[in-house]
Amino acid sequence: MKVEQIYTGCLAEAAYYIESEGEAAVIDPLRDTKPFIEKAKNDGAHIKYVFETHFHADFVSGHLDLSNQTGASIVFGPLAQPAYPALIAEDNQEFQLGKIKIRAIHTPGHTMESTCFLLIDEEGKETAIFTGDTLFIGDVGRPDLAQHVVSDLTQEKLAGHLYESLRNRIMPLSNDLIVYPGHGAGSACGKKMSKETTDTLGNQKLFNYALNPNLTKEAFIKEILTGLVAPPSYFPQNVLMNIKGYESLEEVMKRGTQSLTPAAFEAAANETEALVLDVRDAQTFAKGFVPNAINIGLDGQFASWVGTLIPDIRQPILLVTEQGREQEAITRLARVGYDNCIGYLEGGFEAWKEAQKEIEEVATISADHFADLYLKQPSIPVFDVRKKSEYDSEHVIGVENLPLDFLNENMARLNPATTTYIHCAGGYRSMIAISILKARGFQNLVDVAGGFAAIKATHKLPLTEYVCPSTLL
Repeated sequence: MKVEQIYTGCLAEAAYYIESEGEAAVIDPLRDTKPFIEKAKNDGAHIKYVFETHFHADFVSGHLDLSNQTGASIVFGPLAQPAYPALIAEDNQEFQLGKIKIRAIHTPGHTMESTCFLLIDEEGKETAIFTGDTLFIGDVGRPDLAQHVVSDLTQEKLAGHLYESLRNRIMPLSNDLIVYPGHGAGSACGKKMSKETTDTLGNQKLFNYALNPNLTKEAFIKEILTGLVAPPSYFPQNVLMNIKGYESLEEVMKRGTQSLTPAAFEAAANETEALVLDVRDAQTFAKGFVPNAINIGLDGQFASWVGTLIPDIRQPILLVTEQGREQEAITRLARVGYDNCIGYLEGGFEAWKEAQKEIEEVATISADHFADLYLKQPSIPVFDVRKKSEYDSEHVIGVENLPLDFLNENMARLNPATTTYIHCAGGYRSMIAISILKARGFQNLVDVAGGFAAIKATHKLPLTEYVCPSTLL
């Protein structure tokens, strides 16, 4: 028997590959199916099942493409109603895979169809549980997402279901079970997830606040609903894609990998009103970019920020990338449902410069210089675009918080006529914010290089008293 976790840091998402005696199963795959097909080929196995723990909100699953390519059966838990052929498991139904079995355990709460899959080894011992978004390491799945798709489901109702699922279906299981969750720290599907991506159920019973046996149902509901922020706008759209089906990744790649000369790129941008998405490093972007381009770097939490800041997944997109990273960018866009990439700039930004096209830049100031300036002029407008929890834990006194997550709704707080300084933790998010603002007509913006970490290292500016982030909701 083989169990492998395939973890994708950009989305903090965990998929799983299980193999026994030439038969394989995949749990919650991302849309790019090649890694799973290659693993099965290397093992001399065929993929028999694709298990889905629920209809995902934060990514488009690869279950349809994987099933079409391998003939594997798609398996959902009770209450799931996909618009395509799938096997809807009964509660406690078992599936034979080589010499092992996988049992479906219906655990409504995160969503109503949420189901965990219990792995029973060759000796009949229950050895592991794949919990999807029902149980994370240190946390549980947020119960407020399904209400954005099904109107009569309230977050309180779902939280109540989750309490019962954890108490009655998960906690009675053996302490030595290995817990394999669907996400780790950084995912928007929970709020207190550990950086660890696996643990024993026994440890979770000791240290996961949601599994505290003394927690009443009312206290549990209050605890998990406290501190939740609005989910990214793309979540409901991804849920619907996972329910209704979607275009194959192969077709998405064909459309997106059209190379466009600078002249053709410019014409396409003007004719289609496509969003120009520049995925290069933030500091490289600052030195020169296509006017009105938005910068979201591939080497950060690219997919989740795209989903948070580009409201419509159908938005036409034109890409500017480092040469050779075009396919990577298109694939990662498709993971979160952004299938309408219509081409990329052939030759990258260097080709744009050589064609003598118009160029914009971002003004930058060193953290040291900024600190001196702020000490002399504490009234200058400065915005910290980190998350509220980061800002609350520690920030420069007098600096306002404008979380990047909610930039689109709060632009009125900035005065376009005044020079405004922007910083985040290290420079990735501040460049995203500045690029969006510049595309909306704000020109007097300055990026503080190195962000809060660099500002703090100057030891020049007064900071709020540090509060350990783990104590914050």
